[in-house]
Amino acid sequence: MALIGLIMSTVSYTVFSSNIEEDIEKEVQRLQVVTSLASDYAVINQQELGLLIDEEKRSYEYLTLNEENEWEPLLAHKYFELRELPESLFLELNLDGLAWQEDGSLFDSRIFDEQLSVSEEGVEIGNEEDLPPPPPQIMILSSGEITPFELKLKYSDDDDEFYYLLSAKDTIPLEREGPL
Repeated sequence: MALIGLIMSTVSYTVFSSNIEEDIEKEVQRLQVVTSLASDYAVINQQELGLLIDEEKRSYEYLTLNEENEWEPLLAHKYFELRELPESLFLELNLDGLAWQEDGSLFDSRIFDEQLSVSEEGVEIGNEEDLPPPPPQIMILSSGEITPFELKLKYSDDDDEFYYLLSAKDTIPLEREGPL
């Protein structure tokens, strides 16, 4: 009986883990394809779009810049709606050390200090519901350009850990590596 139990647990683990890997790969492919669709949408409609990554909530959402220059959810199609990831999948966005940050910097000209010091006089804090949503970290421009980034989609549980890496240089398509 113990031998049969051991064999069954091995078989079920193999089947279960391969399904998880396939599910994660499908999620990565989805993000890659929908971002390409968003880029096409931005070019065709001459709209500036953005991709908002929320690492804490393990979600991402496509945004559009409206006439008042405010970011709002892109409701053109259900593919662009807020997407929450499974509990075992984590997002890690990296914008540091990429080519667009290495060239010039406001800090080099000594206009601003490292703290971006600002006077807090006259600052009023309102209700959290009244605050505008945060701006997207990744810009998808109507010119076909995209903010260079690296996004790690990492799966982690007690037994297994792997990740996929999506990256953009300056334009679509996104490059995918993994599982790593």
